[in-house]
Amino acid sequence: QVQLAESGGGSVQPGGSLRLSCTASGSSSTMVTMGWHRQAPGKQRELVAMITNGGWSNYADSVKGRFEISRENGQNTVELRLNNLKPEDSGVYFCKAASFAENYWGKGTLVTVSS
Repeated sequence: QVQLAESGGGSVQPGGSLRLSCTASGSSSTMVTMGWHRQAPGKQRELVAMITNGGWSNYADSVKGRFEISRENGQNTVELRLNNLKPEDSGVYFCKAASFAENYWGKGTLVTVSS
């Protein structure tokens, strides 16, 4: 059974940086895509960034130029660097991995941006 292990997150002041990491274990194949979604209180979960096994990435407009997603080809580990954080970036960040057959979700890690 595939499981996602997330690490990182925490509390920072506006303008600060964080790094999130996620590893998918229990799969004999490479995940087609991996990425991060986030959910703020009272809001729907939204895509933050995702990356394919081939290295193509996509970002939410609100984080372009500030966040960077990375992944080594053939590896089921993804990192998200969050730079120049803003209070509106606060929320629970969920790792998502997708195979050809199924989507998998992590339990989430909390990011709080506050002065």
